[in-house]
Amino acid sequence: MGKFSNAMWRMLGAQATRNQSKSVAFIEASAEHDEWAKGLADDEFASAAADLDINTEGGRTRFLSLAREGGTRALEMTPFDVQLQGALRMLEGDVIEMATGEGKTLTGAIAAIGFALDGRSVHVISVNDYLAGRDAEWMKPLYDLFGISVGAVSEKSSRAERQEAYACDVTYGSVNEIGFDVLRDHLALTADELVAPTPDVAIVDEADSVLVDEALVPLILAGSTPAAIPNSAIFDVVARLKSKHYEVDPDGRNVSLTDEGAELVEATLGGINLYSDEHVGSTLVHVNVALYAYYLLERDVDYIVRDGGVHLINASRGRVARLQRWPDGVQAAVEFKESLELTEAGEVIDTITVQALIGRYPRVAGMTGTAIAAGEQFRQFYGLAVSQIPPNAPNVRVDEPDRVYDTKANKVEAVVEYVAEIHETGQPILIGTHDVAQSEELAYFLERAGVTAVVLNAKNDAEEAAIIAEAGRKGAVTVSTQMAGRGTDIRLGGSDGDDAAREEVLELGGLCVVGTGRYDTERLDNQLRGRAGRQGDPGTSVFFSSLEDPLVTKNITSMREQVATSPDGLLGPKGIETVEQAQRIAEAAMLTLHSNTWNFNKQVNEQREAIVRRRMTILTTDEAARELEKAEPERWTALSEGDDDTAEVDEDVLTEAARQIVLYHLDRAWSDHLAYVADVQASIHLRALGQESPLEQFHKLIFAEFTKLVDEAMAAAAKTFTEVTITNDGVDLDGADLHRSTMTWTYLVHENQFSSGSQAMQGIVGIFR
Repeated sequence: MGKFSNAMWRMLGAQATRNQSKSVAFIEASAEHDEWAKGLADDEFASAAADLDINTEGGRTRFLSLAREGGTRALEMTPFDVQLQGALRMLEGDVIEMATGEGKTLTGAIAAIGFALDGRSVHVISVNDYLAGRDAEWMKPLYDLFGISVGAVSEKSSRAERQEAYACDVTYGSVNEIGFDVLRDHLALTADELVAPTPDVAIVDEADSVLVDEALVPLILAGSTPAAIPNSAIFDVVARLKSKHYEVDPDGRNVSLTDEGAELVEATLGGINLYSDEHVGSTLVHVNVALYAYYLLERDVDYIVRDGGVHLINASRGRVARLQRWPDGVQAAVEFKESLELTEAGEVIDTITVQALIGRYPRVAGMTGTAIAAGEQFRQFYGLAVSQIPPNAPNVRVDEPDRVYDTKANKVEAVVEYVAEIHETGQPILIGTHDVAQSEELAYFLERAGVTAVVLNAKNDAEEAAIIAEAGRKGAVTVSTQMAGRGTDIRLGGSDGDDAAREEVLELGGLCVVGTGRYDTERLDNQLRGRAGRQGDPGTSVFFSSLEDPLVTKNITSMREQVATSPDGLLGPKGIETVEQAQRIAEAAMLTLHSNTWNFNKQVNEQREAIVRRRMTILTTDEAARELEKAEPERWTALSEGDDDTAEVDEDVLTEAARQIVLYHLDRAWSDHLAYVADVQASIHLRALGQESPLEQFHKLIFAEFTKLVDEAMAAAAKTFTEVTITNDGVDLDGADLHRSTMTWTYLVHENQFSSGSQAMQGIVGIFR
């Protein structure tokens, strides 16, 4: 599967040797300038760099010499040729694939410096605040040497700190935080309050995680509204249902009542008809929300309960998804299920997907350890090509053939036996699991077998860096949920850098990586494998799977009975083939989902950009005043000159009053439009029953609604302008009962809005949004 899929992705746009010979030639030529670079004093470095024309061959080769010398001086890290090669490919706008431990952080910094020397403003986008802050601080001496200013934003940054960071030549930040800053600008009532700068260059770290795994996640800016109280009677009856009362579709995405279940619910709720006009759009929706919360969302798999709240788990990263929540109905249902206090609901003020956020940048480049397998997504959705950068030292890791078992129980027993045997030798072991429950279950069985393991999952991800740093120590056994984006290297021998300890682990064979089941995509398998064999170190990897794993049961609807080749339940090549087939189906389904989401969101994103441009014009010019003066000339004259009822108003005050009135109604209209879009999304697939294209109907409906938005907002603004009180102190919108939210917050919505057509048809009755 691995060899086949990599070849397939290369054919579809991932070019492993894309212009690499040209990059290598630049690097070889740069050696001629090494003595020149070494001869520069520290205070001459920045001016020498600034004098380069990085777009010429001579300028680029000298830049590479400066990068090599600068890394040595500022960081005591002389970049390898392959790191310079990676930086060159990013300067050309590629996503580069560099194996774990090959030095992507330094590579990204060199590329960022190259863009900055060309006069570009650069955002280095990471998967979380920790990595963004760490990398900005770590690389700062190099930036300082080149005379390049660098800053970082995090969740804790104040507005002033954000403005200062974005004013730097290079800004590090998590994709969420940069996205939230774009959304927060929708709250700005004066130009001075704007934070997010005009996007220019994005260098995306862990590019496949950000651009593929997180691309479907909408970032939300919400204003407070009272939380809706779920109907306790509905939850009481749903909680008592037996398996015969509901059914889950094969892929586990939708749940619905059976006929017997519907009869029970109807009788319990007073003899109602769930499918009558009175209840189909209300009670039935609430029932399906409760079904989803009770029978599809699992505690310690999809979420954990901590500190009196529900905390979602990011499946692709195996950690708590901070600031993330389900749509309000599902969120409240889970909180009710867990007997927790309901959090506030919210009215959506603005929203943007990660995909649309990255699409705002004219130039995008990226880096990751697993880019080849995501080549088609990069090409199709971002127009990006992939360059595979060779390792500095050959990879000598041994990847053992998969071991596939007939049942989960036999698989777990085999994993425990294998780990115990390896542990006897002292070789450090990293075990990758899929969720919190699985990690804790495996740790329990290992303990029973006499193997004590350290567990890293969403419940203790605050200790992440310390746990991962010691996973390479002799005798260490670490059980972890998804390793993607953890960003901390595993050093053989431990974090203290003891050479003798490292040599001892090297003699034992390096790190042993054990996977307890294939993931939905080969990329995640390879991210786990890549933790072993870093920088030419020895290492081993092996994956254990079973025919009862969710990957198989959700994606293989029917398969022939397979007979184990040994008493322990181990299957032969047919078992491996079944698992690989299931993974191919899962990858195809994700590509389809991504494509559907992109197609549905494309027009919404374009509409948002139109509103942003309109809002910026209102915010930074006197356009609002001119339009209201034209729409209501008598009122304007009365306010400007004063009459019997109105004191003369200062021109600047009147211009600002017009701006606030128009902004209020424009923001109100956009929020209402987003609510309309959500309603259309929730029911659009029902149109497939009438042989209509859901996508065409979706675009038709929201386009028709959007064409009226600006005119209706201006009409409302003109009406307000004639009625509201305006004095030398400004406009009294509160007195006119035109209130903005007193409290706003940002979060991410955890949902799959657009499943495939067949899945949507199966889930029509069970739709929960």
